[in-house]
Amino acid sequence: QVQLVESGGGLVQAGGSLRLSCAASGRTFDTYTVGWFRQAPGNEREFVAASWRGGSTIYADSVKGRFTISRDNAKNTVYLRMNNLKPEDTAVYVCAATNIYLPTQTSAYDYWGQGTQVTVSS
Repeated sequence: QVQLVESGGGLVQAGGSLRLSCAASGRTFDTYTVGWFRQAPGNEREFVAASWRGGSTIYADSVKGRFTISRDNAKNTVYLRMNNLKPEDTAVYVCAATNIYLPTQTSAYDYWGQGTQVTVSS
């Protein structure tokens, strides 16, 4: 029983930056990994990044070097800093949580947020 709420999405020009937040509440004691996924209309849902409670992170090749995932464990919040945004980054971004160590498959995640829209104009 975990609730995830995303915030921070919006409209930004290409080359700009946004920071997304994923706030977790409820029974978070066994949710060790928080991941970010995104899905654009007509596209498949794709993995973006994930953060393990102990500090390790992984990134999709498409965002490596531009996006940074971080967390504040005391606040049960995970952040996704997105720099040098491109139009192809436009999507609904959703966070998810699991007790598995840094999976990239959607089926490995047990809890999901509602999503936040990110739109990058060119």
